[in-house]
Amino acid sequence: MSLLAKLNFPPIGELIDWKSFGPLGFNKTALIDLIAAIGTLSLFFYAARKKSLVPRGVQNLVESVIDFVTDQIIMQTIGPDGMVFLPFLTALFCFIFIGNIFEVVPLFQFPANARMANPLFMALIAWVLFEYMGFKRQGFGYIKNSLIPPGVPKGLYPLVVPIEALSNHIVRPFSLAIRLFANMMAGHLLLVTFALLTDALLFHNTIVFLKPIFVLPAAMGVVMTGFEVLIAILQAFIFTILTAVYIGLSMNPEH
Repeated sequence: MSLLAKLNFPPIGELIDWKSFGPLGFNKTALIDLIAAIGTLSLFFYAARKKSLVPRGVQNLVESVIDFVTDQIIMQTIGPDGMVFLPFLTALFCFIFIGNIFEVVPLFQFPANARMANPLFMALIAWVLFEYMGFKRQGFGYIKNSLIPPGVPKGLYPLVVPIEALSNHIVRPFSLAIRLFANMMAGHLLLVTFALLTDALLFHNTIVFLKPIFVLPAAMGVVMTGFEVLIAILQAFIFTILTAVYIGLSMNPEH
């Protein structure tokens, strides 16, 4: 009972709602967002300033990211027409990744995208963009093409149109936001759980023979930390590639 008494898991509100420490509600999440934005801009400005025929260091890193977004995201989902979105999609990928990776950064230890406002804001930007591209490329025919799949009998329109409207124009941005938020929040909660178990067993446990058990949650914490680094990259990739997919679908209805 003494061990359980010392295992004080913080209320869920403390894990997802940080107290403000500045004007206009500025808190840890806002600080991470600011660092992610400045970090993304700094990477590209520095790489552009240090251009060389044989890329090294930051330039090599930035060029690798650009090649990855080009080859694995844009060309796979939109095609050559999508190269106009390269700056946006590259910045989106980097911003999300940096915000995610703060989950394993000491002192911060929190992914900015575990706050729903972050993924939702980015998802709304993506929604505005792919809706705009749909109207730009197809005019008002975009509405018809997005609501009525080819080959559907007219008798099924009353059933199909509401489903397609909900799926294509409402669910997409929310699914983008919820997927990123849920994955980052789940990882954060797991890391917090293993850290608390390690602390309780090692420092607050009065039963001597139970102390060595701290190795188990500590080892799991290390493993999960490495796993969360991969998740940070994967979730940035998934959000970015789905954004590209939706833009491609709005531009090319035949796809």
